[in-house]
Amino acid sequence: MKMKKITASFLSLFLAVTLFAPTTFAAANPVSLQVDGEKIGFDEHAPVIERGTALVPLEELFEALDFKLEQDAKTKQVKGTKGDLIFELQNGNKAVVNGEPLPLISGPKVIKGVTYLPVRSIGEAAGYEIYWDEVSRTVILKSKEVAASGGRGFLWEVQNAGNKVYLLGSMHIADSSFYPLQPAIENAFTEADFLGVEIDIAKAADPETQQLVLKLGSYQDGTTLKDHISETTYAKLGNILAENGLDKNALDAFKPWVVESTLSSIQAAKTGYEGQTGIDLYFLTKAMERKLPIIELESYESQLGMFNNFSQKLQEDNLLAVLNNFDQVDDSVGAMAEMWKKGDDEALLELVKAMSKNEEYNKAMLVDRNIGMADKIEGYLKGQDSSVYLIVVGAAHMAGDIGIVNLLEEKGFTVTRK
Repeated sequence: MKMKKITASFLSLFLAVTLFAPTTFAAANPVSLQVDGEKIGFDEHAPVIERGTALVPLEELFEALDFKLEQDAKTKQVKGTKGDLIFELQNGNKAVVNGEPLPLISGPKVIKGVTYLPVRSIGEAAGYEIYWDEVSRTVILKSKEVAASGGRGFLWEVQNAGNKVYLLGSMHIADSSFYPLQPAIENAFTEADFLGVEIDIAKAADPETQQLVLKLGSYQDGTTLKDHISETTYAKLGNILAENGLDKNALDAFKPWVVESTLSSIQAAKTGYEGQTGIDLYFLTKAMERKLPIIELESYESQLGMFNNFSQKLQEDNLLAVLNNFDQVDDSVGAMAEMWKKGDDEALLELVKAMSKNEEYNKAMLVDRNIGMADKIEGYLKGQDSSVYLIVVGAAHMAGDIGIVNLLEEKGFTVTRK
């Protein structure tokens, strides 16, 4: 699995500035369709939303659901066959499945000469579960076999002195195809007395956090971004901002690490993966609903300070990596998503090795932070309260010789992969 360096930050760390990036930076996404993890392509006739109902072109929908399609333009008869399932559209508007009428939540609609059908009605009749991802504006269909399997992810268990810690390696950006999670992960949360995370990203929009981002991430000395990066890098940035409908100097007030994160947010939004659907926020939301205590293993000050303390060279190198690969991120992020859903340990280790190629980046992003988090987890394991913890941190923090799993083993604990 080949992944460019810039995409590694999506897995290893979710930045507060990802939520800080103005929403105007992200172009509105068109409605898209995904079936069992595969994004369906459309030409000029894309899905639409009308009165809350997703409508999809008939031919593309039937092809995506593996129906054999027969049409008679004169009689307006449509017949789709898939195994023992026969769907018919009679007289252009009456839906029938295996001889029985099928009530449609919205009647067939002709748009620019193309017949559209309500995807929920057809998908459910074909045995799919239907989800709507508001962030990426994606209609997601999962066959019941796929939906039942769930995302495996990366889960470990450690026990000591009556205490138990579940370690969940997270992917900070995701989409609805990650859910439902495997039962072992959900059971770990149900059992937990505490939820531990790197930082509580639900607080990213708080005024205090925003002030911290502005204080650390913008220039306070009268200079601008143009004064701190090369003419070549600045020109590339301006071109990409212009291509996305922004002024070329829209980010001049910010340091390279903030600009990098902002562009990464735009990249991620284009792939359909978002922090709002990520594993961290999923469990933070569930913890708030349960009134479960939330523990932060790090802080906004430490994470933002780390990026702010990167050398100027590293900041520009990271920014340039985003700029050079701005239109090529889909495959990389998609590969990481599949890695997480399959729980592919070898691919995770490959990602960690890729991140370790730059000594400064590796030490700050992984080595130092992993040691700090492992020390805190050791404290939970040696506590006197016989508690259960679910610790959710970026999956890249778990793997390899410098990973949290190995660090705990070196401390004498037995860590079991679930």
